[in-house]
Amino acid sequence: MPEIRRLSTAQSGFDAELARLTAIEAAQDARVEAVAAGILADVRARGDAAVLEHTLRLDKVRAASVAELEIPAAALAAARDGLDAERRSALEAAAGRIRAYHAHQPLRSWEYAEADGTVLGQRVTALDRVGLYVPGGRAAYPSSVLMNAIPAKVAGVAELVMVVPTPAGERNPLVLAAAAIAGVDRVFAIGGAQAIGALAYGTATVPAVDKIVGPGNAYVAAAKRQVFGTVGIDMIAGPSEILVISDGTADPDWIAMDLFSQAEHDELAQAILLAPDPAFIDAVAASIDRQLADMPRRDVIAASLANRGALVLVRDLDEACALANRIAPEHLELAVREPERLLEKVRNAGAVFLGSYSSEALGDYCAGPNHVLPTSRTARFSSPLGVYDFQKRSSVIKISPEGARSLGRLAVTLAEGEGLPAHARSARYRMEPRRR
Repeated sequence: MPEIRRLSTAQSGFDAELARLTAIEAAQDARVEAVAAGILADVRARGDAAVLEHTLRLDKVRAASVAELEIPAAALAAARDGLDAERRSALEAAAGRIRAYHAHQPLRSWEYAEADGTVLGQRVTALDRVGLYVPGGRAAYPSSVLMNAIPAKVAGVAELVMVVPTPAGERNPLVLAAAAIAGVDRVFAIGGAQAIGALAYGTATVPAVDKIVGPGNAYVAAAKRQVFGTVGIDMIAGPSEILVISDGTADPDWIAMDLFSQAEHDELAQAILLAPDPAFIDAVAASIDRQLADMPRRDVIAASLANRGALVLVRDLDEACALANRIAPEHLELAVREPERLLEKVRNAGAVFLGSYSSEALGDYCAGPNHVLPTSRTARFSSPLGVYDFQKRSSVIKISPEGARSLGRLAVTLAEGEGLPAHARSARYRMEPRRR
């Protein structure tokens, strides 16, 4: 059996143990940061030439120009059309559900008029161009393409530029098919920090974007962090997390597999169960031991559970919810008889899955809500990726002559108090009869 912790909230030192278990090392790897910074500076200075050199060095892909690395729309369509019927149907069905969910999210422009004729409002517009990074190589994440691209398209983003590394020239047909289904406009077979630099600064071939979204390795994450401010970014994601609260009514095998579903991502992923029934915790532990042997990624799962996993005995479900709010997990499963009652107590979670049939795995692929979620306790102050991440808001202010006089008095008083006489005079001019 993997060495997964057995904890109890009643034991001495539990709070300290929980804090240690859920802590994520925030220090950045200086070497990774330096490598990413060097690549970004090179791309900023030399553009396409730097992109080609780093792509040859890192991905072993040789091209005479970056234009050769653009994957044409016909190739995306061919990848989609070449899928077997079952996979294409699954991708299209998932895309439809994701699109339908996100169609409820767009922010709308609004305005209102005051009695003196002053009109105030807010204008909502989409970002002009967005860059989407998709991991390549051995990883194949068509679901990531759908989850990042579809909200952008629903928001009305005019151009969506996708970059995906193709080590040794290997192109993943599922990823390309997902790009076609999601409506991605342009795709370049480049990756790494050089792709982030190309998107952020623009080159002769790759257009500069307004925001970069999508997951990547440590170098990609470092590059995204460093270009923030030049462009927007979605988030810097940490290891995957799942927290399950169960009252003991769920099938222990289901709960064990739900813990596995996040633990299999990597050795730093976190899987925690909170339950008030010690017999149920024993049953889940036995299921973990029994089912692990059949898992193809059992070594990763075992390491993850040993590193950051836990089976925690709580006093009751209310205490479990209080702990969930402290942990602020990426994924929270409420595998209880009355999940809606507990939902009212949940304040901090990226996504909440209600009832034993609502597995986190369904949320990853096809339920509809976005699977790009806040990790590392950032659900305390941030939210899932959505249409609103691809929109911006502008305030609209139209002051009537009467409003200029009444508001002017306020502005003059405040401006003089702040020692800004030009502000005060600008407001005062509008209070006086207009000079011809």
